[in-house]
Amino acid sequence: MGLTVQKFGGSSVADAERIMRAAGRAVKAKRAGNNVIVIVSARGDLTDELIDLAKQVSEDPPRREMDMLLSTGEQQSVALMAMAVHTLGEDAISFAGAQIGIVTDSFHTKAKIRNIDPTRIIEALDQGKIVIVAGFQGVDENFNITTLGRGGSDTTAVALASVLKADVCEIYTDVDGVYTADPRRVSDARKIARISYDEMLELAALGAQVMQARSIEFAKRYGVTIHVRSSFNDNEGTYIVREAPEMEDIVVSGVALSKNEAKVTIRAVPDKPGVAATIMGRFAASGVNVDMIVQNTSADGITDMSFTVDRSELPHARKVAQSLLADLGGTGVESAEDIAKLSIVGIGMRSHTGVAEKMFAALAAVDVNINMISTSEIKLSVIIDAKYADEALAAVHAAFELNKPPA
Repeated sequence: MGLTVQKFGGSSVADAERIMRAAGRAVKAKRAGNNVIVIVSARGDLTDELIDLAKQVSEDPPRREMDMLLSTGEQQSVALMAMAVHTLGEDAISFAGAQIGIVTDSFHTKAKIRNIDPTRIIEALDQGKIVIVAGFQGVDENFNITTLGRGGSDTTAVALASVLKADVCEIYTDVDGVYTADPRRVSDARKIARISYDEMLELAALGAQVMQARSIEFAKRYGVTIHVRSSFNDNEGTYIVREAPEMEDIVVSGVALSKNEAKVTIRAVPDKPGVAATIMGRFAASGVNVDMIVQNTSADGITDMSFTVDRSELPHARKVAQSLLADLGGTGVESAEDIAKLSIVGIGMRSHTGVAEKMFAALAAVDVNINMISTSEIKLSVIIDAKYADEALAAVHAAFELNKPPA
């Protein structure tokens, strides 16, 4: 008997009809002779609604309490999904993350999984039940409820698939698979049949909302085959797999756009050894993830340091930056939210030249200025003004002819 892990995102369980449809897929897999584990997200926009409600109560809500609040969304979904499976004639049992031993660290709102005890899941599967698990959540060593960050249900699914050695991990979403760009923004974006872990990891980290980046790290480490597909049809989706030699023939696999960016600048800090380490160390200790970093040319022994953070973390990041002024000196902290990050990704970038020039030329052709640049072996990212984001995305997608199938 095989083991199938199915994950349904918020749009796939948004209402009773969609919950029944998702339950039908689980029942179909069960009746085909498989053990089935289903991971579900909170329904529709419920998480966003809870976040908005919290912001009305507090400008900077305590992160522990945010986890207590946000974890309730998935708990609604698992109970409803289990009820739906029972209605369709199969036995099911629902679990919160803590109930199946998903133990995390204590970084609230973006915890990392440390250990999973699958004993209760295995017992339920042996009893012939479909197991329904709340995604996105766990518990730390002090029994505090934690959440795994945006898209954390993907990580729950892949982690369980790896621990239990599932045959496949199916990620059901509202699109047919992974596209060369967000099809809701680029009308001629093309579905990708197969993509490597490394490419998908970069795309996920850079703003592609199909999967959470950490889930891809799990999949790569443990060799979990992921099938991203639509919950609304039976079409083949995109397989995320180990890198194959022929993949390098494709220079750029996709373009990602993130509008959830903010920039923080600390003005006139001392330009001497150890200052940058102190600044980044303070942010790391505070749990703020810093992305792109630019340090201006020194003048009279002082310099400005700018970096990007997730927009949701901007209030906290500003507090950390202000605290650094007291220790390091400086003339002030500035921030901006009207920015976006545009990125191209492809393992073929390792062996092809002229990629940066083509991207920059495409942006210049539509009169888009570049504010910051970051590169790695298989990706190139730029920060631009948010008001030009969609136009820039379309221009770069067209420049690399990503609407056409690979030769």
